Amino acid sequence: MSHAKHAAGAESPREADVHLHEHHLGHAHRHRHHVHAGHRNAHQQSRGLRGVLREIFVPHSHDAADSVDDALETSAIGIRAVKISLVVLGITASLQLLVVAASGSVALAADTIHNFSDALTAVPLWIAFALGRRAATRRYTYGFGRAEDLAGLFVVAMIALSALTAGYQAVRRLIDPVPIEHLGWVAAAGVIGFLGNETVALYRIRVGRHIGSAALVADGLHARTDGLTSLAVLLGAGGVALGFPLADPIVGLLITVAILAVLRTAARDVLRRLMDAVEPGLISVAERALAAEPDVQGVRSLRMRWIGHRLHADVELDVAPTITLADAHRVAHDAEHTLTHVVPKLNTAVVHAYPAHSGADRTAPTGQPS
Repeated sequence: MSHAKHAAGAESPREADVHLHEHHLGHAHRHRHHVHAGHRNAHQQSRGLRGVLREIFVPHSHDAADSVDDALETSAIGIRAVKISLVVLGITASLQLLVVAASGSVALAADTIHNFSDALTAVPLWIAFALGRRAATRRYTYGFGRAEDLAGLFVVAMIALSALTAGYQAVRRLIDPVPIEHLGWVAAAGVIGFLGNETVALYRIRVGRHIGSAALVADGLHARTDGLTSLAVLLGAGGVALGFPLADPIVGLLITVAILAVLRTAARDVLRRLMDAVEPGLISVAERALAAEPDVQGVRSLRMRWIGHRLHADVELDVAPTITLADAHRVAHDAEHTLTHVVPKLNTAVVHAYPAHSGADRTAPTGQPS
């Protein structure tokens, strides 16, 4: 929408020069965003065992992956993912309880309680998605999407706690070995825990990438750390059964290192969101598309930031000083429309159109209007 009140026919070129055009996406225009095949190909992971392992421990960030239409829909998808994963984790822990009842193992009971408590760490993310659906207010003018990023910090803290716990247990068993009893039941519990948690991890990570939620991806990585812990239980029991009692703490140390790799990835992605980082490739694609627009003489500045799982853009364009306000409005509107098609998950865009500077004025710092 334009701040100017004059009729386009009565506007002089000079009057158009001093008016600022701002257009907001999301009130009257909703567009489905598409990612070009070239962008998808640029993010293909290497195949083979190395590529699989890298994807498990350092999953690629797909900030510009497939998107869906609006923030309400994506928040609903996030809530559904949390609900489904909680049900799966609940079933996993319940099956482990059956193993505990059959074996009478106190150690397995403690591990099952740990899995139950870890499953509940998804609740803050559920609350954050629900908050993100609330409309902006006069106090929270950008809405409540940032709650999602704060929930991501909590998830990262839980992954760090898992690493510390796994490392402590491994070192303690190296110093003071504890015999493992009920090897068959322990192995069964490990299989159940690993399959349940890894299934949830894959699901959360896939949905998190789809809707652009770093916090949901981090929560998927958190489920993966629990799966790795269960895998350590399984491998340790196997080593003990083969006559190598130190296999349990050694595998525990290896799993601790793997959890630290997962922690690094989760912390990096969540902290980048909190620092308003975006993929540089998104900026480059948007700049090229804007510069190619008719009547756009240059892109003064382009800023983007994530708030939750939605992108927001602020653009300053140079247009010819001689065009009317109506033409400046059209240029800004077309630029906004273009952004919705080249930038996935774009929720709002504010486009400012300025008269292009003369050659002598072009030395002004980028993004500073004259």
